[in-house]
Amino acid sequence: MKGAVIICVLAIAAIAMARPNNGQYTSKFDGVNLDQILSNKRLLMPYIKCMLDEGRCTPDGKELKSHLKEALETDCAKCTDAQRKGSEKVIRHLINHETEAWDQLKAKYDPKGIYAKKHEAELRDAKA
Repeated sequence: MKGAVIICVLAIAAIAMARPNNGQYTSKFDGVNLDQILSNKRLLMPYIKCMLDEGRCTPDGKELKSHLKEALETDCAKCTDAQRKGSEKVIRHLINHETEAWDQLKAKYDPKGIYAKKHEAELRDAKA
Protein backbone atom coordinates (compact mmCIF):
# COMPACT_ATOMS: atom_id res chain seq x y z
CA MET A 1 0.00 0.00 0.00
CA LYS A 2 1.42 3.34 -0.93
CA GLY A 3 2.72 5.48 1.80
CA ALA A 4 2.66 2.77 4.44
CA VAL A 5 6.12 3.54 5.73
CA ILE A 6 5.64 7.25 6.18
CA ILE A 7 2.19 6.66 7.26
CA CYS A 8 3.45 5.10 10.39
CA VAL A 9 5.75 8.02 11.05
CA LEU A 10 3.10 9.95 12.76
CA ALA A 11 0.31 7.83 12.40
CA ILE A 12 -1.96 9.39 14.77
CA ALA A 13 -3.91 6.83 13.03
CA ALA A 14 -1.41 4.69 14.56
CA ILE A 15 -3.37 5.56 17.58
CA ALA A 16 -4.64 2.39 16.17
CA MET A 17 -1.33 0.68 16.79
CA ALA A 18 -0.99 -0.81 20.20
CA ARG A 19 0.28 -4.15 21.40
CA PRO A 20 1.10 -6.83 18.84
CA ASN A 21 -1.55 -9.53 18.66
CA ASN A 22 -1.08 -12.56 16.42
CA GLY A 23 1.63 -10.77 14.48
CA GLN A 24 -0.35 -7.55 14.08
CA TYR A 25 -0.87 -4.49 16.21
CA THR A 26 -4.11 -4.57 18.11
CA SER A 27 -7.22 -3.46 16.25
CA LYS A 28 -8.57 -1.99 19.51
CA PHE A 29 -8.39 1.58 18.17
CA ASP A 30 -9.30 0.92 14.52
CA GLY A 31 -12.69 2.57 15.04
CA VAL A 32 -11.25 5.94 16.10
CA ASN A 33 -12.90 8.79 14.21
CA LEU A 34 -9.85 10.23 12.46
CA ASP A 35 -11.87 12.87 10.61
CA GLN A 36 -12.99 14.29 13.95
CA ILE A 37 -9.41 14.45 15.23
CA LEU A 38 -7.96 15.88 12.02
CA SER A 39 -10.61 18.57 11.75
CA ASN A 40 -10.05 19.81 15.30
CA LYS A 41 -6.61 21.19 16.24
CA ARG A 42 -7.54 20.95 19.91
CA LEU A 43 -7.74 17.16 19.47
CA LEU A 44 -4.89 16.81 16.97
CA MET A 45 -2.15 18.87 18.62
CA PRO A 46 -1.81 16.75 21.79
CA TYR A 47 -1.01 13.72 19.64
CA ILE A 48 1.58 15.68 17.68
CA LYS A 49 3.12 17.06 20.87
CA CYS A 50 3.23 13.56 22.33
CA MET A 51 5.11 12.24 19.29
CA LEU A 52 7.55 15.16 19.54
CA ASP A 53 8.13 14.63 23.28
CA GLU A 54 6.73 18.10 23.91
CA GLY A 55 3.61 17.11 25.79
CA ARG A 56 1.88 14.45 27.78
CA CYS A 57 0.81 11.27 26.06
CA THR A 58 -2.43 9.42 26.35
CA PRO A 59 -2.15 5.65 26.72
CA ASP A 60 -2.79 5.20 22.98
CA GLY A 61 -0.21 7.90 22.20
CA LYS A 62 2.38 6.05 24.30
CA GLU A 63 1.64 2.84 22.42
CA LEU A 64 2.02 4.63 19.10
CA LYS A 65 5.40 6.03 20.08
CA SER A 66 6.57 2.61 21.24
CA HIS A 67 5.91 1.10 17.78
CA LEU A 68 6.87 3.92 15.41
CA LYS A 69 10.44 2.82 14.81
CA GLU A 70 9.45 -0.77 14.09
CA ALA A 71 6.54 0.31 11.88
CA LEU A 72 8.84 2.54 9.84
CA GLU A 73 11.50 -0.10 9.45
CA THR A 74 9.04 -2.83 8.43
CA ASP A 75 6.80 -0.76 6.15
CA CYS A 76 4.02 -1.11 8.71
CA ALA A 77 4.04 -4.89 8.33
CA LYS A 78 2.08 -5.44 11.55
CA CYS A 79 -0.58 -2.85 10.74
CA THR A 80 -4.14 -3.89 9.98
CA ASP A 81 -5.73 -2.69 6.73
CA ALA A 82 -7.72 -0.12 8.70
CA GLN A 83 -4.52 1.18 10.28
CA ARG A 84 -2.81 1.51 6.90
CA LYS A 85 -5.76 3.40 5.41
CA GLY A 86 -6.13 5.59 8.47
CA SER A 87 -2.43 6.28 8.60
CA GLU A 88 -2.41 7.36 4.98
CA LYS A 89 -5.28 9.75 5.72
CA VAL A 90 -3.45 11.23 8.70
CA ILE A 91 -0.14 11.67 6.91
CA ARG A 92 -1.85 13.18 3.87
CA HIS A 93 -3.53 15.68 6.19
CA LEU A 94 -0.29 16.56 7.95
CA ILE A 95 1.62 17.03 4.70
CA ASN A 96 -1.07 19.23 3.20
CA HIS A 97 -2.47 21.11 6.20
CA GLU A 98 -0.01 20.91 9.11
CA THR A 99 3.28 21.50 7.31
CA GLU A 100 5.21 22.75 10.34
CA ALA A 101 4.20 19.76 12.44
CA TRP A 102 4.97 17.43 9.53
CA ASP A 103 8.46 18.90 9.17
CA GLN A 104 9.11 18.53 12.91
CA LEU A 105 7.97 14.92 12.86
CA LYS A 106 10.13 14.13 9.85
CA ALA A 107 13.14 15.71 11.56
CA LYS A 108 12.60 13.55 14.63
CA TYR A 109 11.58 10.23 13.09
CA ASP A 110 13.15 10.36 9.63
CA PRO A 111 16.15 12.72 9.86
CA LYS A 112 17.84 11.18 6.81
CA GLY A 113 14.64 11.42 4.76
CA ILE A 114 14.72 7.73 3.88
CA TYR A 115 11.03 7.05 4.41
CA ALA A 116 9.68 10.46 3.40
CA LYS A 117 11.50 10.27 0.09
CA LYS A 118 9.70 7.04 -0.78
CA HIS A 119 6.15 8.25 -0.27
CA GLU A 120 5.77 11.97 0.38
CA ALA A 121 5.06 12.96 -3.23
CA GLU A 122 2.27 10.38 -3.45
CA LEU A 123 0.54 11.87 -0.44
CA ARG A 124 0.84 15.53 -1.36
CA ASP A 125 -2.35 16.96 -2.85
CA ALA A 126 -1.85 18.79 -6.11
CA LYS A 127 -4.00 21.67 -4.89
CA ALA A 128 -2.43 21.95 -1.45
